Amino acid sequence: MVADGSDVKNLAWCKRKWRVVNGMLIRTLTAIASSLCDTLQMPTVLVAIDDELKKKCPRVALGCVTATVEAGEAPAALSEELKSREEQILRLPEPRAVLESPAVLTTRAAYKVLGKDPARYRGSAEALLRRVIANKCLPRINAVVDVINLVSVESRLPVGLYDLAAVSGDIVFRAGRAGETYKGIGKYDLNLEGLPLFADAIGPHGSATSDSERTMVTESTKNIIALIVSFGGAADLPRWTQRMCELLTLYAAAQNCESSVIS
Repeated sequence: MVADGSDVKNLAWCKRKWRVVNGMLIRTLTAIASSLCDTLQMPTVLVAIDDELKKKCPRVALGCVTATVEAGEAPAALSEELKSREEQILRLPEPRAVLESPAVLTTRAAYKVLGKDPARYRGSAEALLRRVIANKCLPRINAVVDVINLVSVESRLPVGLYDLAAVSGDIVFRAGRAGETYKGIGKYDLNLEGLPLFADAIGPHGSATSDSERTMVTESTKNIIALIVSFGGAADLPRWTQRMCELLTLYAAAQNCESSVIS
């Protein structure tokens, strides 16, 4: 049998169609494999609150978020959200009133209980709020850091952010001990005694005031853990962990975003 012109055209169409379908299948399988690899490569870290800290601050709780992210330049829409929050605070009849919000006051009270002067060592959320009140823009670092700062300003709660590749072993939230220090991000060595901090197997790497350079998130970071600190109980933490996952997905291409509350 000799194929006529229509048979040849149909055969060519089928080949083109197969190449398209085959290409889509390969891309889909590649995306699934990539996502699976990211999940398998994400370190599993346990986070706990030290018993001695809980005795002094019985309502302390942590909101934990882990995710695979792209920590590139923040998109314009995220910068607009940050600007919107700044303007929202500045439009208040008395902008300084945000410094008297319950979340800020409970953080200050916890610092006092732990022996740290909250006027000298401020919670990171209060420090960000004070920048806004002084008519200074919130820092623009990268998509992931900017999301964390946005959640911190909205919730009025300190948030620690860490590159999981730089974290060694499990994490405990405790009070700093005499002689402990680390170099804060863009800062001098921080005196950690009495400061509520996060420590891994190597030692302290973050706190409710300022995180360390050792575990800081950079543009090369792939897997993160963010820890929201509440000294006023766990009730509002699910709201803020959900908000963080939504923002990370929207602005930092987050995958495998998981959240939990520790108390």
